[in-house]
Formats: sequence, structure tokens, C-alpha cells
Amino acid sequence: MYVRSVSDASADGSSSRVTDWFTRRTSDIDSWQLQRVMDAKADTSVAVILPARDEEATVGEIVGAIRAELTGGARPLVDEVIVVDSGSRDATAQVAADSGARVVALDDVLPDYAPRAGKGEAMWRGLAATTADVVVFVDADLQSFDARFVVALLGPLLDDQTVAFVKAAYDRPPTDPSVPSNGGGRVTELMARPMLSAFWPELGGILQPLAGEYAARASLLRQLPFRCGYGVDLGLLIDTYSAAGLDVIAQVDLRRRWHRHSDLPSLGRMATEVMHTALDRLVAEGRVPAELAAASHLWQPERLEGAVALQHYDIDIAERPPLSALS
Repeated sequence: MYVRSVSDASADGSSSRVTDWFTRRTSDIDSWQLQRVMDAKADTSVAVILPARDEEATVGEIVGAIRAELTGGARPLVDEVIVVDSGSRDATAQVAADSGARVVALDDVLPDYAPRAGKGEAMWRGLAATTADVVVFVDADLQSFDARFVVALLGPLLDDQTVAFVKAAYDRPPTDPSVPSNGGGRVTELMARPMLSAFWPELGGILQPLAGEYAARASLLRQLPFRCGYGVDLGLLIDTYSAAGLDVIAQVDLRRRWHRHSDLPSLGRMATEVMHTALDRLVAEGRVPAELAAASHLWQPERLEGAVALQHYDIDIAERPPLSALS
């Protein structure tokens, strides 16, 4: 079992629970060899789902690696690979199909619901498109993808029936190669982690709360709402904790993970989506007044031809209901 030392400095009574969980529920990618995970799979069915929009440069390599290493033979670890094309304007769908994925457009499933933009929307429809017992979500913009990521995320779920949700942990190399890589991205460190520490302190041991790579039991996910936009990753984490408790969650250190970096204005809008996702949960729990979550917009400055202008953005706070509520 992989364990790092953790400072036990908080006085709110949650720190011992955080460190205990961290010790028991954190493992390392090297702990999960393919044969060990294969042996634990038994008759569990597994689907890998990639939400994708304009990812022709990377989606083929990811799908190809999974297909080549994890889907062959009489007892494949992964039973199907699904790419949910979220209205791509490039060749994402064709590249994914040529690499061996089952490509699903947003309007291919749940036709009674008009498609919306957003990563969470694609994930929700991807879950609806499979009957697998366990799903693994993988971002389609990963660079230097390693199929062992999928193996390691499945490990705790298949090895321990009390685990229902497994998050990836990793270091994100910064844009400046001279700066050591450590911790999460900017939205994680400046928004998500402080928010969790303040309001859900038992989740303080989650190294990457906004990781787009995680595995979960479909039976759990079908009970949870899906935020349509970028708030989906934090929403599913908090909702899993609220519905099933801390101990059903585990994490696996994948060491390092690369994907493209966004500019600061884009990250500001992303952070606002994440913040509203958390605020809506706090309102539902009766811990903050509803008016705190009412304003779903953001003003950002933009310099145009030497002059500063203000740009107004509406923030996506739409949320899809649990799939279990649709049947």
C-alpha cells in the first residue's frame, strides 16, 4: 500500500479521519499489475468512457492504447471503449472510430433530452449508453497516455467490493519546465481544495478532486446527478461522499499526467462553475442561504486595442438528474 506522510495539524476533529482514510485508501500505480486486476475482475463488465470535443490530436492514441493492451484475448479487462462526441468540429469522431471506439453522439442516447454543451453532459450520456457494471472516465485530451492508468483505477474497485469510487491522483507538470511539478492545477489549488477544506474537511485527503480520470460502480453513478459543465468532477465526488460516505472512495497515484493548459480567463470561468457546484450542494444541505448561489455569471476584463473592456459570461449551472430517476 502506498502512503505518504501527512501533517496532522487541524483541530476540528476531522484530521484523524483524513489521515486514516489516506493511509488505507491511497495506493500507487505500481501496486496494480494487469494480471492482479484481471484475476479480481471475475465476471464484472467494464467500460471506458471518453467525453470528447475537438480532440482529434489525442483521442486516437488513447483509444488505440486501451484497445491494444486491455481489450484483447478471451478475458479482456475492458469490455468496451465509448467516445462521446460532444459536437466536435474536427475529425474527433472519425479518429476515435478508426481507433476502435464505439462513438456516440450526444443525441444518440436519451433523445427526450435536448443535448447541451459540456463535459458532464457527455459523461451522463455515456453512462446511459452502456450496461457495464463499472465505468472508467478518461479525459480525451491526455498526452503521453498510459493504459496502466485504466488498470490502476480499476484495481481498488475490483479488488475490494466496499470501494465504489476511485479518483486518479497525480502531479501536473507546469507550463514552465524549470518549475518542479507538484500538486494539482490552478483551479484545484485556488478553488476546489480550499472549498473542500472549508466545507467537507473529510475530503481533504483527495489529492486531485478535479481529476477527470476516475472509475466507479455504475450502480452508484446512476443514483447521482451530473453537472453538465466542468463542475461535474467535484459534484460527483461530493455527492458520492454525501450518499455513501468517505470509505467508499479511494485514490490511486498515477505519478504524472499531461494535458494541455488553459489560459487564465478560461480557468476563471471554470473555477466559477466549480464554485457554483459546491455552493449548490451547500444550499441543498441547508448550510448556506440560497441567494449565495443565485448569481450564475462572471465579468472578466479584456484588453482590446489598448483599451480595457468588460466581457460578461453566463456560467453553466445546469444539472442532469440521476439516470435512476428516468426509468
